Amino acid sequence: MAHKPNKRTIFFVSDRTGKTAEALAQSLLSQFEGFEYEHKFFSFVNTLSKAQFVADSIKLNKEIHGDEPLVFSTLVDDGFQEVIGATDACVISLFDTFIKPLEKSLKVNSSHSMGKPHEEYDNRYYKDHIDAIEFTVKNDDGIKTNQFDKADVILVGVSRCAKTPTCLYLAMNFSIKAANYPLTEEDLDSEQLPPSLRPFVDKIVGLTIKPDQLSAIREQRRPKSEYASLATCKREVKQAEAIMNDAGVSMLNSTAMSIEEIAVNIVKDRNLLKNND
Repeated sequence: MAHKPNKRTIFFVSDRTGKTAEALAQSLLSQFEGFEYEHKFFSFVNTLSKAQFVADSIKLNKEIHGDEPLVFSTLVDDGFQEVIGATDACVISLFDTFIKPLEKSLKVNSSHSMGKPHEEYDNRYYKDHIDAIEFTVKNDDGIKTNQFDKADVILVGVSRCAKTPTCLYLAMNFSIKAANYPLTEEDLDSEQLPPSLRPFVDKIVGLTIKPDQLSAIREQRRPKSEYASLATCKREVKQAEAIMNDAGVSMLNSTAMSIEEIAVNIVKDRNLLKNND
């Protein structure tokens, strides 16, 4: 579905709050009358995976609407900026457009330090970040089930399928409140999603894993135990997948994925990236 002729999407991309990118866009676009703009903010883009996620979002916007998106970037890292610059968009980079000519004129390299360009750290973003981490730590491993309504996402799966490290990655890198719940022997034998999870099916992402890899991981923790045996792992994975399929829970196979890849897939599939305006 194409945009109206005079409507464009603007992406504000920054390794900090994005206020400099927004100010730059407002200044430049004030010279063009008769346009409507849909704003999309992507703040704290400070890893390659986040930059790739934004690039994918830009590409998808172009595919859906047809018009060339406008991208205003204050990314400092050249590698991150290259990822954004490779999209089929009109990319205005503060550093490429303004800093590089200054470096040439002044005959000195800029500091290329994240956050230097007049962007003060916004206490609100910092608070959200800390809140997400604290929530995730307090809601790890099914410790609490009465705060699922406050979670952005709930990871469910058998023991040692990467729920805890993924939740922590989501909190620390994306400021996402991530809870997790391990399916116990009792849960698996019941053949139903635990009652505490049923009201929040729309928030749940099931993590599954190949039994042989699960056995190898558990073997490191409890060598030669029934818990780590391949037979136990096969049974638990089969039961867990059946429960989640029956409940309509979407699943992600973590077998061949790093924690970072699992987290990024969850963020993309659930559209969890927080746009800070």
